Amino acid sequence: MHGMAEPSSKRMLNRLATYFIFLLYAPDLVCGEIRYTIPEELEHGAFVGNIAEDLGLNLRELSARKFRLVSEERTQYLEVNSENGIVFVNERIDREQLCQSSTCSLSFEVIVKNPLEVHRVAVEILDINDNSPSFPKSDFFLEIAEFIAPGARFLLASAYDPDVGKNAIRTYQISSNEYFNLNVQVTSDGKIICELLLEKPLDRERQSEFKLTLTAIDGGIPERSGTAKIIINVVDANDNVPVFDHELYKTSLPENAAEDTLVIKINAIDVDEGSNGAVKYYFSNHASQRVRELFSLEPETGEIRVKGVLDFEESNGYELAVQAMDSGAPTMTGHTKVMVSILDMNDNAPEIKVTLLSNTIPENAESGTLIALISVTDRDSGKNGEVHCQIPTNIPFKLHLTSKNHCRLVSSGVLDRETISTYNILVSTWDAGSPPLLTNKTIMVSVSDINDNAPRFTQPSYTVYVSENNAPGASIFTVTALDPDLDQNAHVSYSVLPTRVMEIPVSTYISINSNTGNIHALQSFDYEQQKTFQFQVQAKDSGVPPLWSKCAVKVIILDQNDNAPVIISPLAWNGSISIGLKSQSIYPGYLVTKIIATDADSGQNARLSYRLVKATDSSLFSVGLFSGEVKTIRRYLDKDAAAQVLSIRVNDNGQPSLSVSVTVSFSVATNATEKHLERVDLVHSPANPFSDLNLYLIIAFGSTTLIFLLTIILLVAIKCHQDRNGIYGYNSIYCCWTHRNLRSTRDASIRNRAPAESLNYTGARERVSMPGAYNYNVCLSPESAKSDFLFLSTCNSNALTSTIKVTDTNFTKEFEQERGVGNNRY
Repeated sequence: MHGMAEPSSKRMLNRLATYFIFLLYAPDLVCGEIRYTIPEELEHGAFVGNIAEDLGLNLRELSARKFRLVSEERTQYLEVNSENGIVFVNERIDREQLCQSSTCSLSFEVIVKNPLEVHRVAVEILDINDNSPSFPKSDFFLEIAEFIAPGARFLLASAYDPDVGKNAIRTYQISSNEYFNLNVQVTSDGKIICELLLEKPLDRERQSEFKLTLTAIDGGIPERSGTAKIIINVVDANDNVPVFDHELYKTSLPENAAEDTLVIKINAIDVDEGSNGAVKYYFSNHASQRVRELFSLEPETGEIRVKGVLDFEESNGYELAVQAMDSGAPTMTGHTKVMVSILDMNDNAPEIKVTLLSNTIPENAESGTLIALISVTDRDSGKNGEVHCQIPTNIPFKLHLTSKNHCRLVSSGVLDRETISTYNILVSTWDAGSPPLLTNKTIMVSVSDINDNAPRFTQPSYTVYVSENNAPGASIFTVTALDPDLDQNAHVSYSVLPTRVMEIPVSTYISINSNTGNIHALQSFDYEQQKTFQFQVQAKDSGVPPLWSKCAVKVIILDQNDNAPVIISPLAWNGSISIGLKSQSIYPGYLVTKIIATDADSGQNARLSYRLVKATDSSLFSVGLFSGEVKTIRRYLDKDAAAQVLSIRVNDNGQPSLSVSVTVSFSVATNATEKHLERVDLVHSPANPFSDLNLYLIIAFGSTTLIFLLTIILLVAIKCHQDRNGIYGYNSIYCCWTHRNLRSTRDASIRNRAPAESLNYTGARERVSMPGAYNYNVCLSPESAKSDFLFLSTCNSNALTSTIKVTDTNFTKEFEQERGVGNNRY
């Protein structure tokens, strides 16, 4: 087969298999059992029988009725085609390995459902001649006295052939010679033994040794054989053999007999004298290896004792072939047999075999659903083999007895997987022996899930705190919903329900991982623009139909110190402020100016402090730590410098702290004539002109200048739009912007009476007072009307002035322009 050449024996085997297959006995149903007969050693796929046809089953319904074969054998020797019902060989069957007796069969059950039917099938395994006879040894030695008369017989070792019936040993033959022949006999138990028969007197002087070939031949077709060498030495003396008291000894022994228990004592007598009459006892060559493992024979005393573990279920009796040998030369041997019967004891607990139809049952299964088929057996006999079984009564399952040793496990109550997901059903069985033996077996039955539970969030609502300036795409929170169901019924997917935040879809703010519930921010939040928003998350399982629940998530944005303080008053140019003072006005506690700054952050991040960093003369001015007020500490002296420069830093209370610096230049005049303020550069070291402080000042000056210029451009554009047809066109006059200029003692008294201007800073939502004592004279050049840029120039004494209101995003300041004389003051 399989496209390969086969040996003749293999082809013969296949022809024999085909012969047996086509000459099978017609299956007959006896007590619900179908029987087939096949030879051993069939190849995989060999036809055994069509059980569906023999049972009258509809082939079209086999799959729907879950047609299947259930065997109690560990090896699945046979298998059934669930489509056509044909039973075929699945594994090679070796009858000698499978069975120890002359008859051999395999039993299995065929099960179909809807309705449930169980049919027992027995397949008898026929022996084929696949084993050759073999002797226990290749060489046997005999010593025969030369004076032995013709007709003497010498028992020879028997060969062993595991085949049975006609394939077993049929006869023995010996090689051709003139002195010896064979006497072949069949015992009462069917065993063939052979004896060496002396046909002619021996003459040791003519021939002292014989080498013969003993051949055992079986009855198979073709026949097989095995050989052994028989070496015969011809010696003198010792002409009497030992004789036993009985030709056959009989005794009985319980199977639980302990090791070294005395079985029987045998005795043989040799009428010779001296060493020729000294007898020792041994197992003969006919004693099997199993007998030698279970029993021991004391050579001197003839006592037979238990050596191994006896088992009635293995064998109910043993035949011990023993011999008595004297010490003569040559030795003479007498033979006898000892029959030992084994008595059964209750030493085997019942065995439980479970055929699970399904170890999983849905939680909505109806009462009476079949779970498993259970068979209980006991290897003992009589009452020791009678068995009973039961399961606990406090579980929703019952046992239904179908036959003497078979029962069905079915459901009998309401199942709820969320309450109990697995049942470990303890099946207990005991026999009727004394004392009874008990066996327990646990059957695990799992309750499968149905989608009867919706996901539930761990909280009905969540509050999430997120710091502003978060990284886009980073995780900000994770919501969790639990579903007590299993598998897809418990697989929860998350989604954000559509809603709008500030008229914008919430999907532009956040996203959620549908598998983990991890919420990610899609953009960086700004506390100054938005402080909180809310949305809903839905959790839905994957059951059919799906179940869901939802929860609310409120996101609160936390402030960070991401805005540096901004100086809003007095107005600075490139981070510098110029102020003119009269020397007689400088007295202790005199309020020179007030630095007002604001911070767009909130809380501690917007709490500002003012510090004096550098000063031309630190003993002349002081700065309020939290008020920002610049006051004089003492009176101005003639020796003091006319130009004083203060460097003031404004810090917030954030972590880390952010700051802004401003330089305030004071020009102290000793008479009524105003002088231009000289710029004093606060350079710490010429060797390092770009220190950290200078860098910060350059950035602050540049930012302030840009904001100032943009504000002026915006105001000019507004004014030009309003006065396009007026007399103040840029083509005819110059525009001069001026702040209030207080120049004399009258100015000082007015300053003390003038109410402070108010600033409304929307970021911090508080109002601060702004003193009105800062002098700025700024004029626009005529070229400003012709360009997108502003050009500043010295104000003409005859220039026409007007009042313009300048508006910034953080504060409002009113500039009054009036006709004046002198230079611009910054």
